[in-house]
Amino acid sequence: MKSKKLPVSVQVTYGLGMMGWSILINLIAVVLIYFYEPPANSGIPRLITQAVIFGIFNAIALITTSGRLFDVIFDPIIAQFSDRSKNPGGRRTPFMRAAILPSFIFCCLVFYPLSKSESTINIFWLVFTLIAFYVSTTTFVIPYNALLPELAPESEQKVRLASWQAAGYVFGIGISSNTFNIADLLQHSVKGMSVLASLQFTVLMLALLAAIAMAVTAFGIDERKFSKGKPSEIKLIAALKQTLGNTNFRFFIVADFTYFIAITIISAGLIYFLTVLLLLPKTMGNIIMAVMVLVSFIFYPVVNYLSRKIGKKSIVVASLLLLACVFGGVYFLGKPDINAKAQIFFLVSVAAIPFASLNILPVAILSEIIEKDRQETESNKEALYFAVRYFFVKIAQTLGIALFSMLLIYGKDVGHDYGIRLNGMLGFILCLAAALIFTRFKEERLASNDK
Repeated sequence: MKSKKLPVSVQVTYGLGMMGWSILINLIAVVLIYFYEPPANSGIPRLITQAVIFGIFNAIALITTSGRLFDVIFDPIIAQFSDRSKNPGGRRTPFMRAAILPSFIFCCLVFYPLSKSESTINIFWLVFTLIAFYVSTTTFVIPYNALLPELAPESEQKVRLASWQAAGYVFGIGISSNTFNIADLLQHSVKGMSVLASLQFTVLMLALLAAIAMAVTAFGIDERKFSKGKPSEIKLIAALKQTLGNTNFRFFIVADFTYFIAITIISAGLIYFLTVLLLLPKTMGNIIMAVMVLVSFIFYPVVNYLSRKIGKKSIVVASLLLLACVFGGVYFLGKPDINAKAQIFFLVSVAAIPFASLNILPVAILSEIIEKDRQETESNKEALYFAVRYFFVKIAQTLGIALFSMLLIYGKDVGHDYGIRLNGMLGFILCLAAALIFTRFKEERLASNDK
């Protein structure tokens, strides 16, 4: 018997949760390095040391790494609690609800250092608030993602629900990319407001919007009505062995890991690409993201159609190769005798094409891996699979920020920009590697539920 179709209202509600999480995560990705390692002409005071350690590390790279290292230990723990939960309200939404307020609070506190000048205490404060922020958002996103295969049991339903999730993620990026525009508007509207204060207040407003979106999902989906998942009885170590023993899953994770390093580099670097390589105002960031979102949405139906016709694997490989070309283009930004706006608009329009498929298909692919594992092992480990994935995603995001900031040592200012361009080449290599790795992935058809 064919499973009941999930109402569109529930699909939209589910997507809003990803939008909220995306806003928070991308506030960190977009603003953190610029806030704590600003270009000379930014108007932001130095808050932490800019010294280089061992010739390659800087403070922000070490801080973000230390924050993530603690967080990734927490991922499988929260996943195991969620998978094994027998809460009458559901296995997922109670955790999501508990995570919303701390996620909001600590996202804001990251950008409210204890001292408004360069100080060691700011380093300790940043480490503490980042750890608390990452742990809080993990408590939301691991159970949130584990809901997807439970809400959408069939392959086509998974792609459709993943499309709403991807739309939420893209909207979150678009909203967070407006941070500098809103901050500039505030600074010019409120007499005497500094660049620092305007950024802080903007982060607070956007983080509040994110928390509201997350709450709509956490409180708006009746898990008991729409999810048929059952508590797992398998213990953590045994579950991890089964999960990591899945060969197909390992190929997926390695390619996914490499891709997320690359995409974090481009998120962290956008403001530098605009202001340093192209000499454009940082307020253009929201226009750039609006173009990317619009073009990306145009290709969402195409991705859904092609995934049914030719499968997901070939689309993912082609998308990674195209994204590699985009990164290669970053290296040459500002060099040709071509209008600067034309250069960036062309690049982001091309980037939007692989961005569409790479936002939708990996989640759908992982959901199918999970379903196949459930059929073979008769054990429900949805959250644990997503926990392992996000363990590597977070390591990748941390490496992305760390590598980006480390390469800035070789130039981050107008006329001295080699470090920024090196990040483009690094992204090219990473996406090319991810495409080659994913060719080893074995795409399989799940047993049909339509009996």
